[in-house]
Amino acid sequence: MKLFEKILSISQEKLEFSFKGQSFVSWSDFLLNPRRLRGSDFLMRWSQGVWSEHRLIQAVNSTNKYFAIPYGPSSTAPDNDVRAFELYFERLEKAGLGNIKRPDILIFCKKDKKEIDEILKDLGGVEELPFTAEEDKRMQKLLSRAILAAESENSLWKAGQMPDYGSKLKPMRRLKGKKGLPTNAILPTVIIKEEDRKPLRVWQNRRGIKIHIWHVFYDMAFGLSFDNAQKLIKSGKIKGTQQVFQAPGGATTKKIIYKFYYQYAYPLGKSIKEPSLIADSIVDKNGHILPYVRFDGGTLSLTKEAYKVLDKLSK
Repeated sequence: MKLFEKILSISQEKLEFSFKGQSFVSWSDFLLNPRRLRGSDFLMRWSQGVWSEHRLIQAVNSTNKYFAIPYGPSSTAPDNDVRAFELYFERLEKAGLGNIKRPDILIFCKKDKKEIDEILKDLGGVEELPFTAEEDKRMQKLLSRAILAAESENSLWKAGQMPDYGSKLKPMRRLKGKKGLPTNAILPTVIIKEEDRKPLRVWQNRRGIKIHIWHVFYDMAFGLSFDNAQKLIKSGKIKGTQQVFQAPGGATTKKIIYKFYYQYAYPLGKSIKEPSLIADSIVDKNGHILPYVRFDGGTLSLTKEAYKVLDKLSK
């Protein structure tokens, strides 16, 4: 599977926006790229991922003490053009860098901003970070100033309105008496893919920068340190579940993911201004319209718990 399609793959259980009666649309009929797209799910999920990362960076940058920059390939890629997005990942693959896993966002102390800006200018901007080896002296200097690396995830839910939000964890037989919730419970979770666990662990150990998973919902966000996630898996409190992921071209793969109850995470942010849902579309050369919905705007504010995490790491 091409890196472009791997990046856009989503769980089939999230394909709730496929239009009934609509068959696969050949990307060869589009001016955008030679892929196939099913319904509007993939465009919407791509737009949602871009939006959630922007909200996280905005939330950190609005503080007086910290600022954030996009770092991983999917974070630094073009965010307003599907074709440019694909060409970016084709360039990454040709450079032999497609399989390198890096966290999505880096967080720094604001006192170091001038120095970081100078490094980024010398490197050619944030969009060139994935094409620069971390052994490069400039990258080493950049990473030496980072206090935290965030892996960004998102879900199309209002967390506060999910049916089991507020439920207490109870001893569960399937967890051998450890506390949890029924497998069909619907509540906010922080997600990590099994395939990402080893690359993230290797990166964290090699770079000496703690990784946290930051999961954004429509109305709030939660954070969980990668170390705590590993402990929860090892202790048996969180079990992996198998899900089928589908790429824009139709290819499917089975992946193990871990869903960590928000009770194990810390409150990361709250929406102080909700985003708007805007109708958008792409049009092929024959006039075929493919509509989708994207998020626009909105403001996320970091919680006092998030400040405590950053303050501790900054020391």
